[in-house]
Amino acid sequence: MARRKKLYEGKAKILYEGPEPGTLVQYFKDDATAFNAEKRDVIDGKGVLNNRLSEFFMSGLAAIGVPTHFIKRINMREQLIRSVEIIPLEVVVRNIAAGSMSKRLGIEEGTPLPRPIIEFYYKDDALGDPIVSEEHAIAFGWATQQDLDDMVALALRVNDFMSGVMLAVGIKLVDFKIEIGRIFEGDYQRLIVADEISPDSCRLWDINTGQKLDKDVFRQDLGDLADAYTEVARRLGVMPRTNGNITKPTLIN
Repeated sequence: MARRKKLYEGKAKILYEGPEPGTLVQYFKDDATAFNAEKRDVIDGKGVLNNRLSEFFMSGLAAIGVPTHFIKRINMREQLIRSVEIIPLEVVVRNIAAGSMSKRLGIEEGTPLPRPIIEFYYKDDALGDPIVSEEHAIAFGWATQQDLDDMVALALRVNDFMSGVMLAVGIKLVDFKIEIGRIFEGDYQRLIVADEISPDSCRLWDINTGQKLDKDVFRQDLGDLADAYTEVARRLGVMPRTNGNITKPTLIN
């Protein structure tokens, strides 16, 4: 499928005009960033892995009735998605204390939380994506109370699905981030899961060893990021095998 006009380029993905009205082509880059893009690198094969893993998770969510923007994978780096109006809030679901929560609240990293905790962050790189309350979202017109209620419900369903899938392959789902978009069907709007779900947007720890299998490997210089993502793909059976072995993807377009 020929690429069309570039519409947007972010830190990890590029969006192109889709082949039909209401569609986009989402291209996964090999770029890795951390600390609001202060740390950068290019990791060969990362885009391939995230494309395949996001396809796996989005397809699994659709199978249990959770609406997503995903339509189909086009090739190793691109997927066809529905065009949505992104709500300018990142929705973070936390099952175990880690990262900024541990720093903000003085909770030791690795402490299980009494229940999943949902946080909202305002999507603005210049401000460092600050944490905000529901009151902020409503007051500034980013979302209505009904939107927020629906976003929480979607996030908890994603958490149930992701936690079960990861537990089955020996991985703890520590936390994750999703983005949610609006689509309009006649006079009605519906909220659906958008952007991506991949190790870029999750914290994933091996249940037995505590080994990190997510972007913290890059943030904290813990090893090869592509190796960590490949291990997640291997356990989930996402990447094709050759002679019984899975090979880390490199330079595949």
